[in-house]
Amino acid sequence: MTDELTHTDDEGDVQMVDVGDKPDTARRAVARGRIRLQASTVDAVHEDEIGKGDVLATARVGAVQAVKHTWETIPMCHQIPITNVDTEFDVSDESIELTVAVETTGKTGCEMEALEGVTTGLNVVWDMVKAAEKDDDGGYPDTGIDDVSVVEKAKRPLE
Repeated sequence: MTDELTHTDDEGDVQMVDVGDKPDTARRAVARGRIRLQASTVDAVHEDEIGKGDVLATARVGAVQAVKHTWETIPMCHQIPITNVDTEFDVSDESIELTVAVETTGKTGCEMEALEGVTTGLNVVWDMVKAAEKDDDGGYPDTGIDDVSVVEKAKRPLE
């Protein structure tokens, strides 16, 4: 831990970190998360029987859109050039895991973009399947998003 805060000044005003003097590097971040669902819902997703449409294709688009717009939703996040986004779903009996890998070339990392991709992608899954998940009282006792984390972060100098 550093004694100096990077996003506030001496008066407590919030500020964006100046990365202007940092060299451009190739960067990659991977985040992963999971949504817990009823087994019958996972089966319906797998069989493409959700009335709103293709759940995973829609979630993939949502994840990529979130990656590209991270700087608009996280106040002190820099707008960075996204060079690649990969999404991968792992469907198991009672959950869907989403992994989002983001690549950029620039002065700052892309882990926030990867996290935004995962959380938004999983929120899209929830939105697409909520009719199947809802109980008689309108709640979602079997549904939850968890285990969201950055699982890889790397940078290398440009050649």
